[in-house]
Amino acid sequence: MNELVRCTNLCRNFENVRALDCVNLSLASGRIVGLLGPNGSGKTTLIKILNGLLQPTSGEVRIAGNAPGVETKQIVSYLPDRGYFPAWMRVGDMIELFADFYADFDRSKADEMCRVLGLDKKLPIKTLSKGTREKMQLMLVMSRAAKLYLLDEPIAGVDPAAREFILRTILTNYSEDGTVLISTHLILDVEQVLDEAVFLRQGEVVLHESVDSIRERTGGSVDQLFRDMFRAQI
Repeated sequence: MNELVRCTNLCRNFENVRALDCVNLSLASGRIVGLLGPNGSGKTTLIKILNGLLQPTSGEVRIAGNAPGVETKQIVSYLPDRGYFPAWMRVGDMIELFADFYADFDRSKADEMCRVLGLDKKLPIKTLSKGTREKMQLMLVMSRAAKLYLLDEPIAGVDPAAREFILRTILTNYSEDGTVLISTHLILDVEQVLDEAVFLRQGEVVLHESVDSIRERTGGSVDQLFRDMFRAQI
């Protein structure tokens, strides 16, 4: 499989705090990868750098051979860890906005996901519950035929039943040759859909391994390995 993402000696400082510490990471196309770590481990910082919202302090990032910028935004679909849409807009307005803004946006897929997720396109965003807003954002992000999907804590704010529904939606709607990077500390919920796991601790990559290899090597689950490695931090 072709390499899609490469981070080389990637560091990011915030004043006197080092959020990412010499991260070296390579991700191939066509994989679902868990970016796993306790709160404060650098997951959101890494995703924001990949999306071009933050600049590295040092080191470099390449996505399909390009530094984050205009070229990569055409192939990256980003789900932030919080809502950012104007509350007065309607669900249908957001579909129109994404369709105008992104050439790879599939309106028919968006319509189908609205039906499956129970989203009423006529409703203003301000009337939606937190869980429904997250479903709406997921619908917009996954309706793109992107090469890289960056999903920052997509299941953190919803109940367990909705988590399974959201993960199933991700699994059945991403582009076949695309890579999904899911940031979360809820390992047990996402493990079932992952091909690979990347463990972050205090800004460092301490493990990057296929899920099958982890299970074979340890005789247990990714969740159990995570708990063993981060017991003092969760």
